Amino acid sequence: MPYIIGLHSAASAFLSAGFATQFTIAIVICLVIILVTSSLREDGLQAPKSLPGLPFLSIVPFFRQRYDFLNWGFNVTGESIFQFQLMSNTVIVLSGASARQAFFYAKGFDLTEGFKILSGAIPMVRGVTSGLQTKRISTIHKRLAAVQKNAPLSELIPVILEDSRRILESYGTSGIFDPFEKIYELIFQTTVRSLSSSEISDDAALVARLKTLYDRLDTGTTPATVLVPWLPTLAMIKKLWATKEIYDIVVRAIDAREQSGISRNDTLQMLVDSGDEKLVIVGFIMGLLIAGARATGTTASWVITFLGGHTDWRKKAQSEVETLLAAHSDSTSKALSSRLAEIPLEMWESHTPVLDSIIRETLRIAQPHTAMRRNLGPDVYINDKLIPSGSYVVYPFSDVHLDPEIYPDPWRFDPSRKEASNVDLGYVGWGVGKTTCLGTRLAKVELKLTTALFLLGFDHEIVDETGEVPASLPKPNWNDILLCRPPQGSCYVKYKRTNLAL
Repeated sequence: MPYIIGLHSAASAFLSAGFATQFTIAIVICLVIILVTSSLREDGLQAPKSLPGLPFLSIVPFFRQRYDFLNWGFNVTGESIFQFQLMSNTVIVLSGASARQAFFYAKGFDLTEGFKILSGAIPMVRGVTSGLQTKRISTIHKRLAAVQKNAPLSELIPVILEDSRRILESYGTSGIFDPFEKIYELIFQTTVRSLSSSEISDDAALVARLKTLYDRLDTGTTPATVLVPWLPTLAMIKKLWATKEIYDIVVRAIDAREQSGISRNDTLQMLVDSGDEKLVIVGFIMGLLIAGARATGTTASWVITFLGGHTDWRKKAQSEVETLLAAHSDSTSKALSSRLAEIPLEMWESHTPVLDSIIRETLRIAQPHTAMRRNLGPDVYINDKLIPSGSYVVYPFSDVHLDPEIYPDPWRFDPSRKEASNVDLGYVGWGVGKTTCLGTRLAKVELKLTTALFLLGFDHEIVDETGEVPASLPKPNWNDILLCRPPQGSCYVKYKRTNLAL
C-alpha cells in the first residue's frame, strides 16, 4: 500500500511539473534504459560470449591454425556461438543445425564482403576483382553459368581430356609423385583451359608461370596483408607484384585476341562476343581461375589419394567407367582419351553414381571450408544471440561434415555412407541456398574426366617417404585452409602405366 501511494505521489508530482522538468526526466529515463540494455549485451545475455585473453592473440591462429583455433573457441567458451576481434572487426562463429540454417539463408549476409576481409588469397584489383558493382558481379555470374550450359560444356570434354592426356603422358611408364603437386597442376591446366583463352591454355610455360604467381599470392597471404593491406610489408609487395603479373598476362591475351580478329571456340571468345567490358573479362578470368583451381585441385588430389588406399573403391570406379566406354565407344583401337571423349555429357552427369559418391565423400572429409559472410544489416538474432550489422560471421564446414553424430567415425573414407536425411543441411559440400558454388557443374565434370583417365591409364597405390605402403592413409589437415594437404613427405602416389594407350 505505501508503495502504491508513493508511485501515485511521484506521478502527480511529474504531471504537475513544468515542461522543462518533464522533458529532462524523460531524457534521464531514456538514458537509463539505454545503459541497462547495453549492460545486458555486454554481460552476454544477447551478445555471443567473447574469447578470453587479449584480442590480438586471435589474429595469427585464425589465419594459420583455423580449424584448431575455432574448435578451441567452442570448447573454451562452452557455447555454440562465440565472437572474437580481428583488429577492429568483430567476427562471430556459428555452429549447430539451427545456426547453420540461419547462416546460409540470412538475406543480409554478404559473401563477397566476408570473403574479401577474412580470406585475402585472391588477386585484388579494385573494380576488377574487388569493389565490384552489383551489376558487374551479376554479369560475371551469368557468364560462368553460360560456360556450363550443355553445348559449351560438351565441347570442353575433349579438350580437357587432351590436356590431361598430354600431362599424364609426361609421367612416363612408372614412378612416384606427390599428388598435392602433380594432380593439382593437372587441374590447374584444365581450369585454365575451361575458364580463359587458348592463348594462355595452349602455352604450357605460361600456365606454369600463372600457377607460380597464384601460389605466390597464397604464400604471401598473411594476417597483415589481409587486415592492414595498406602496410607496405615485404609479403604485401610480393602479392602486389604477383597480382600485376597475373593482370598483365590476362590483358595481353585479351589484346592479342582483339588484334588478331580470329574467333576461337573458348571462354574468352564467349565473353568478347557478349560485349562485356574489358574489366569484366579480366575480372572473370583472374578471379575464377584460382577459385576454381584451388577447390577442384584439392578435391582431385584427395580423390586420387583415397582411391590409392582403397582398392575396392578404385576397382568400382574403374568398372563404372569401363561400362560407359563399352556402351558409347565403338573402337578399342583409339587412344583412351579419345574414347572417353565419345561418352556424352549426360552420361558423365547421370550415369556415374560411384564417381558421384566418391567425390561427395572426398568433399566431406577433405575440403576445409569456413564459409564467410558479412552482415550488411539489419541486426539479426541467431539462437537468441545478437549478430549486429557490420559484423563478420563464419561457419566452419567441419561442424557438420566431421560431426560423429551425423557421420559415425567421420574421418573414415566411406562413399557408401547414406545421406544424412534426418538432419537439416546435413551436407554442405557444394554450398547451400543462394550461395551454392556457381561452378559446381564444371568442377564435377573436370573431376570425373581426370579421375577416369588416370584410373584406366595407371595402376597406383599410396606410399610414404620410404616407398612403403603405410598402415593407414594420412589424415586431411584442415588447418591448411587452401589445400588440406597432409604433412610434407608423408604421402606419395606410386604408379605404373596400364597397357591402354592414353
